[in-house]
Amino acid sequence: MSRIGRKPVPLPQGVTAQVAGRTVTVKGPKGEISRTFHPELTLALEENAVVVRRPSDENRHKALHGLTRTLVANMVDGVTKGFAKSLEIQGVGYKAEPKPFGVQLVVGFSHPVPYHAPKGIKISVDNNVLVKIEGVDKELVGQVAAELRAIRPPEPYKGKGIRYVGEQVRRKAGKTAQAAK
Repeated sequence: MSRIGRKPVPLPQGVTAQVAGRTVTVKGPKGEISRTFHPELTLALEENAVVVRRPSDENRHKALHGLTRTLVANMVDGVTKGFAKSLEIQGVGYKAEPKPFGVQLVVGFSHPVPYHAPKGIKISVDNNVLVKIEGVDKELVGQVAAELRAIRPPEPYKGKGIRYVGEQVRRKAGKTAQAAK
């Protein structure tokens, strides 16, 4: 048995789950999230916990077992605590402006770059350079953060661009003076 997969996912106070075939819907104080899982695995609601079972000990079933259990646990964490990622913008004149549709970035292009946030994602801007992405779906929060970072990734010479908070950018030395002949 998978050590992770065999553990049931407990549902905290105020969180409800519904299992309909291979679809699991979890509701909690922060919101609601639903996901469809692999058809070969069995999901059940037992004693206020979600249990995942696999049909055999094949390697792919073992891998899916642990993955499915972790995805369900992330759904429960999302509706109770939520997930967040933070980005920081570095560069002279680089900034982010909150907009009703999401965020607008000014990052050295000839035009501002609008980013439309998907449903269920809240983007807030602090001090024009710190962008915080929050939501109940861990996968979607990470995807939005990656898409924002991809607009202007940090460059290695001056370090300008959008990076995760705490990310270390490897810096390169620029051109040196012409070598003596």
